[in-house]
Amino acid sequence: MFVQSNCCRPLFFKQFKRIVCLKLPFNCYGTHKISTIGFIGLGAMGSHMARNLLRQFKDVYVFDINTSATASLAKDGACIAKNLDDVSKADCIISMLPANQHVLDVYQGPGGLISKMRADTLLIDSSTVDPEVPQQLAKAAQQRNITFVDAPVSGGIIAAAAGQLTFMVGGSAEGAALAEPVLRSMGKKIIHCGGSGSGQIAKLCNNMLLGVSMVATAEAMNLGVRLGMDPKLLASVINCSSGRCWSSDTYNPVPGVIDGVPASNNYQGGFMSHLILKDLSLAHAIAQRSGTSMPFGKKALDIYKEVCGQGKADLDFSIVYEYVKELKNK
Repeated sequence: MFVQSNCCRPLFFKQFKRIVCLKLPFNCYGTHKISTIGFIGLGAMGSHMARNLLRQFKDVYVFDINTSATASLAKDGACIAKNLDDVSKADCIISMLPANQHVLDVYQGPGGLISKMRADTLLIDSSTVDPEVPQQLAKAAQQRNITFVDAPVSGGIIAAAAGQLTFMVGGSAEGAALAEPVLRSMGKKIIHCGGSGSGQIAKLCNNMLLGVSMVATAEAMNLGVRLGMDPKLLASVINCSSGRCWSSDTYNPVPGVIDGVPASNNYQGGFMSHLILKDLSLAHAIAQRSGTSMPFGKKALDIYKEVCGQGKADLDFSIVYEYVKELKNK
């Protein structure tokens, strides 16, 4: 049974005491109208995504093993689901979970959602996982006439809070079309990348490049500062020149260069180093399976292993600037 916040209003579905009608401009797929959404995983990204759903829609049902996270969303108007059984009554479910096994357990483990969902429901997983995970789950869902799409995101916490995420969608064209109206409430760009798993492939390629570019930006900034340049001035030169990249002009790793980013807040918040390590590890795994060389990606992976091994796993990944500063000249 759902725990109700003050936002929920009574309707007539037997499964719930209360239910919500989400204010989607195009809120139906097939002949089945989306009237409830469940959101699973209220971490740093998921909590912002759920809040943006609440801004767009009247109510959203949320579930997380961290009860303080659900309580926080309830204050903003969300309705709390006690367990996966409650969430399974929804017409559309979005998940944002840490790793492969979490996603597999939620959807296909004992009592998993795929075994509980009604036919014609929509499942959207926005976690970053191995592409084989959504491929496996999409096949299982299809056997029960359930649509499953992978839709990992890019943009980080800042874009998640602003509702400006990019979604990379993997699945059938029909599945991507069904997911798009829901994703529009949390992002500015929705890109259909191809069949199941292709969203994850695009995400891992992007984040491999992100990890490499952050290390390279840290190296370049450290060199300039060591040689006497003002870091803000150096960044301004890079950001109007050919070295410009997201890691330099939007998320610069040097404290004080850009206000409001983790580097200017003692590397608190943001995209934690253990998460870029996870993504680089996933990229390395699929590169090995495909026989693809990724020398710079592997080097970035090794560097972030060292960063995390130094006790900085929960600091933003731009902390690699401090790691580079401390390296001895070789």
